[in-house]
Amino acid sequence: MNRYKLTIEYDGTGLVGWQRQSDAMSIQQCIEESIEKFSGENVRLHVAGRTDAGVHAFGQVAHFDMQKIMPPLKVMGAINQHIRPNKIVVVDCENVNKDFHARFSAKKRYYVYRIINRRAPLAIEEGRAWFVPVELDIDKMKEAASYLIGQHDFTSFRDSQCQSNSPIKTLDEIRIEKNGELIRISVSAQSFLHHMVRNITGTLKLIGEGKWQPEYIKEIIASKNRCAAGPTAPAYGLYFIKVDY
Repeated sequence: MNRYKLTIEYDGTGLVGWQRQSDAMSIQQCIEESIEKFSGENVRLHVAGRTDAGVHAFGQVAHFDMQKIMPPLKVMGAINQHIRPNKIVVVDCENVNKDFHARFSAKKRYYVYRIINRRAPLAIEEGRAWFVPVELDIDKMKEAASYLIGQHDFTSFRDSQCQSNSPIKTLDEIRIEKNGELIRISVSAQSFLHHMVRNITGTLKLIGEGKWQPEYIKEIIASKNRCAAGPTAPAYGLYFIKVDY
């Protein structure tokens, strides 16, 4: 068996997320069916991060095993040919050792959440960023974000359906940048809880609007109560950027 590592870019609009589902098309299913078309093999993809419906990616990573021997560039080309017209593209493919695992070998994962902060509704950016018409105080958001860095019990930012064994995670970095009307919230960690980035974003948005003071983040963390934090930000503003191995 030959193991292939894929780096994948996709537009999550209209898809049910990464993971296969019985009643709708997923990113995993699209790619697996494309591989089967040229290889004749029923393969299973293993992914670095299972993104939700509507979430986009620039550098998602997955691997699969295949008996058929093909150069990585031909594998990439064959997948991209058969996966059309879905907005999913393999941007890189390489052979890896059998001990490589897209999920368990990952050292760090990077996400970016995009907010468009202006009064006028979105046209081109609709479905690509969260539209927030109320002016956000970036300095307050940055101060609040600083309290999240490091190891914490992130129960307050965890989805009720999260299957992680522990709510304790280490957030390596959270950076907030404003360029005109675009606000980017960049986060990195070895792993995240389900909806963790979106729940953090929803909380920072309320702080930016002045509804809470930055220090309130400390109380949210200490409460270990999802109801204490802000709303879950929309999926379509979130982007899976890359993985370090």
